[in-house]
Amino acid sequence: MLHIVACIKQVPDTKIIKMNPKTNTMDRSSAPAILNPYDAHAVEEAVRLKARYGGIVSVVTMGPPPAVKAIKKCIEIGADEGYMITDRAFAGADTLATSYALTKALEKIAKIRPIDLIICGKMTIDGDTGQVGPGIARRLDIPPLTNVKKVVEINKAEGFAVIHRKLEDGHEVIQSSLPCLFSVEKDINEIPYSPLPNMLKAARYQPHIWSVDDLEEVDRTLLGLKGSPTIVSKVWPPEKPKGGEQLQGTPAEQVDRLLEILLTKKELFAVKGGE
Repeated sequence: MLHIVACIKQVPDTKIIKMNPKTNTMDRSSAPAILNPYDAHAVEEAVRLKARYGGIVSVVTMGPPPAVKAIKKCIEIGADEGYMITDRAFAGADTLATSYALTKALEKIAKIRPIDLIICGKMTIDGDTGQVGPGIARRLDIPPLTNVKKVVEINKAEGFAVIHRKLEDGHEVIQSSLPCLFSVEKDINEIPYSPLPNMLKAARYQPHIWSVDDLEEVDRTLLGLKGSPTIVSKVWPPEKPKGGEQLQGTPAEQVDRLLEILLTKKELFAVKGGE
């Protein structure tokens, strides 16, 4: 049986969240917390692979205590077990420190039950970097397969996986040894409504919660702010696009004016290109 672990994150709903005009940072209190959409598709794909091949699906996250809600959502989708690492030592982590902390959690999970496959969402909607999944794979020394749009086969007996990796103009077929890590696209599947038994199980479920002291051989200098070399010097919202010129006059006059504008812009581009 396969043991698949999905790495997830609770994030603010970016469709609702507002920017603080004074600090130019996200006002996380302005939006509800949700399961990162890409991670939801990762969990759904893990559940589908469990249905195809048999096995167990675990999820793991790093976050504050309220992130338990994200784990419960994963149980509702069909995951079997949930693990959360939560500690003030993890606060302020960038993608490098996050991948380190999650790697330590995965190593502990692997001692409970060996891991065959790790699945992550392509990226989180609050960070948009796509770095944590490959960072975990690098630390665990396993192959990272990014932009996965279809899982063709998982063969545990022979120790390989075959996937389709999304490209701009199509896809490529890749075979990898197991264990490996997938970071998946949102179009890899569609998430159906959860059945009632899953919803009842999620409501009662209590995940395994670990602090930094519960993890083994942790270098605390690699956690949280101490382990985060990334510096955000400034954040600002993009400028709103300005409205274009409204053309007046008869249709013929409007066409003449439009051609004049296009020719002027062409000349400007030509000058800039020559520089």
